Amino acid sequence: MGQRAARSRRTLFEREGELAAADEALNELTGLREDGTEASERPRGALLAFAGRAGIGKTTLLAEVRRRAAAQGCTVLSARGGDQEQGVAFHVARQLLQPQLAGLAEAELRAQLGSWYAIVGPALGLCAPSEGAPPDQQGLRDGLDWVLTHLAVQRAPMVLVLDDAHWADPESLSWLAAFAPRVEELPLLLAVAYRPDELPDHAEAFRGLPGRAGQRPLDLEPLSAAAVAGLVREDLGTQADDVFCRECWAVTAGNPFEAVELTAKVRDRGLVPTEEGAHLLRDLAAAVKGSGLIARLERLGASTVRFAWACAVLGTEIPPTLAAAVAGLGTEEAADAADALRGARILAGADTLEFVHPLIATAVYRAIPGAVRVALHGQAAWCVINEGLGPSAAARHLMETHPEGDNWVVQQLRAAARETQRAGAPDTARRYLARALREPPPLKERAAVLHELGCASLLTEPATTVNHLRAALEEPITDPELRHNIVYRLSQVLAHSDRLAEASETLAREIRVTGDARVRLRMQSEQFMWDAFRADEPDSPARSRRLARLADRLTGRDLTERYVIGLRAWDATLRGEPAHVALHHAERALAGGIRWAEADRGFEVPVLVALTFMYADRPGRTEELFAAGIADFESQGWHGAHLSFGYTLLGYVRYRRGRLAEAEDFARAGLRLAERVGAKTPVHWYAVGVIIEILLARGRVTEAAQIGEDHAFGAPFPAAVTFPDVQTVHGELLLARGLTKEAAAELEAAGRRLDPRGMRNPSWCPWQLHLARAERHDAPERAVATALEAVHRARQFGAPSAVGQALRAAADVSSGSTRVKLLEESVSHLERSPAAYELACALVALGTELRRSGAPKEAAEHLYRGLDAAMQCGADGLGDEARAELAAAGLRPRRLHSTETDTLTARERAAAALTARGRTTTEVAEELGTEEPAVVRLLSAVYRKVGTDRTGLAAALGQQTVR
Repeated sequence: MGQRAARSRRTLFEREGELAAADEALNELTGLREDGTEASERPRGALLAFAGRAGIGKTTLLAEVRRRAAAQGCTVLSARGGDQEQGVAFHVARQLLQPQLAGLAEAELRAQLGSWYAIVGPALGLCAPSEGAPPDQQGLRDGLDWVLTHLAVQRAPMVLVLDDAHWADPESLSWLAAFAPRVEELPLLLAVAYRPDELPDHAEAFRGLPGRAGQRPLDLEPLSAAAVAGLVREDLGTQADDVFCRECWAVTAGNPFEAVELTAKVRDRGLVPTEEGAHLLRDLAAAVKGSGLIARLERLGASTVRFAWACAVLGTEIPPTLAAAVAGLGTEEAADAADALRGARILAGADTLEFVHPLIATAVYRAIPGAVRVALHGQAAWCVINEGLGPSAAARHLMETHPEGDNWVVQQLRAAARETQRAGAPDTARRYLARALREPPPLKERAAVLHELGCASLLTEPATTVNHLRAALEEPITDPELRHNIVYRLSQVLAHSDRLAEASETLAREIRVTGDARVRLRMQSEQFMWDAFRADEPDSPARSRRLARLADRLTGRDLTERYVIGLRAWDATLRGEPAHVALHHAERALAGGIRWAEADRGFEVPVLVALTFMYADRPGRTEELFAAGIADFESQGWHGAHLSFGYTLLGYVRYRRGRLAEAEDFARAGLRLAERVGAKTPVHWYAVGVIIEILLARGRVTEAAQIGEDHAFGAPFPAAVTFPDVQTVHGELLLARGLTKEAAAELEAAGRRLDPRGMRNPSWCPWQLHLARAERHDAPERAVATALEAVHRARQFGAPSAVGQALRAAADVSSGSTRVKLLEESVSHLERSPAAYELACALVALGTELRRSGAPKEAAEHLYRGLDAAMQCGADGLGDEARAELAAAGLRPRRLHSTETDTLTARERAAAALTARGRTTTEVAEELGTEEPAVVRLLSAVYRKVGTDRTGLAAALGQQTVR
């Protein structure tokens, strides 16, 4: 470390621009002007990215940034990627964050990390992984974001320095690349250096992030002849003449590292730096790098060479005792070797060793004969385990060894995979297990390794997971529980890959040969679940009958039985059985408890049970269950598809209640998460469908159509049944755009798909309601028949919202007194339901019809009520329609009444005020220094207390709304 520190204090020739950029960034970070006086602007962070080839001076430049930051009182976090540590998950993240937290007692650490303790603690090596399901990668990144943000605010101003970013592990680098755009909003300067030709794909964001040089990194150029001359004379004295200095520049091509090493060689040789000795420089320069460096190393003796090789294998931050053990040297011999390598400017440091420069480390590592290198990695793995550093530390060495059928290697790799999987690094776990499979494991353990490999690949490579798990089933398996777990996992990944038929068939085959009654019941419950989602199920009514018979016999004594009963509740909802029947089974399913984040089960059944209450007009119960479920997801660190489903469907619940502004906030949060999961995934279909329905209800047809176009919302539709049904939503969108023929064709197709399956509840899928409206111009009689059939089905289900919505659709395609009677009955049902938006629609429609039929007084009453209800819901388009009808009747809309806001907390009031000014939830989160989901919850509380939505906030708060 001493030599590196000395080198870092050298004059930085021709780096004035880069240092000026660093000084500017540091001044803005610390709130100081160039003259040292305090600036009036709020301190802000920045990104500095330095790019250049090896030896160009990136490390020296970053060292100077660190020195200047420390001189200005900044907290400095440093890390460095390592060529040998690229496969070690979170290696860089641990270097950065572990020193800031590792000294805390467990209780203090738990208090510091809060709910993120069990999520980020294992990744940062601060605590052991829990036995539950690991966090998903997005959840882990969110946790690391929180930790770094918290530290940056708590210990501001902060400077984070990452050297050799091209060698950082993928988990850390992907996280930092995604976090980097946020630094300008924090008291944090992020300084990164990398070799542009070696930067991996997952860190491409560093090339285009806005920094001090606009949309590109600061490229470091080779030194000019004059700069090299200054460097040489700084080392060798002013006697170095021009010819000698110019030759130094020529043989090093202006590379600062090579120039410094060359001057050191000149000094060691006692060469006079004049024109007479210039001809010797080329040979000296060759000894600085490549084969010359290796020749210089070999002259130090065999034991010293072996010690250097051991250090190269171990990478960075090398304990001397461990290097000695790997090299097979005694204590004194190792100490002599370390002294020799320090003297030769190959190694630096005492308590912890490191190579003077990454170029030297790379050259030494590549010079190790292949067979010796493999053996040294094997020895390193054994020594690491012997030192008690654990399988994860040994695994990267075992990855470099040749397969030899050694079961010890298999066990260490499996143990390392378990650790990294639970810490949130499934890709690294997958690589370890793939290597264990090549060892190979004993035949009796091969199925278990394949199962573990399949589980590690589940989220990132589902197709590969299917192959691994099917291969596992073909192996001889003596443990029945292992076989059952493989089948469960295989059916799950097939279903999540939109291969529901294969998932069902996999379970069916196993059910036929399984002797254990409880296991068979578990498999039947899984099969019932995937069949319930299948759009191509051959005989849904028969499956429904089997499910009903089975569920009626069960008492709910364990989770499997409660899952079957929960599926019975959902099936009753889809088929439109009386709502009280569906609610009865839903309550039975919940009696013994159903958690959403069960490690070895999906979250589908708990969601279906919760939605059963919504369709049966008990949305408050649904929201209670969703709140608990989302909390479950967040506590597990599941911030990807799980949390997206949670927010999207909670938005759908708010939509069904007529709280459209809140619904939009939740749905947009769900859509943002879904976009990170991937397009055309089930969670993406759900999110896009929900946001389109909400925008149509708010009267923003053009925006809804644009969302559909941006996300390719159309055929081919997913094989899985979704809610809302995406094909029906697409038909509704076409209808709203005036494309009635296309809408009718789409909605008829939805009916042909759902009706034979017995899915006939218009409350769940209102395809008939929209189809009737699409048919009314070209086939009015058919439209009436379609609507009345939907009314009949809604009455069978019996939920007031379902009946009222169907009656309004029937009124839309009817005329005269029949239309008025249908609307009056619709209003009567909807007034007894939680469907506020549907009630607003029915009131406006009834008022309009009464005005046109010559009953202005009654019309005014309904139109005023409809307008108020529309404004409370946030249905701007419907509100405009009501105003137009009032104007046609010669009436003026009432002013929005003032709403009491003294029950709001200060934080709720702040969120409400920003929202009333037109800020998005993302912008509100940034202003308040919190996460977006927290803002959504704050606004939800505001709307509930104030009794209005985003549209009414300005009036309630006495502000002007900015749109």
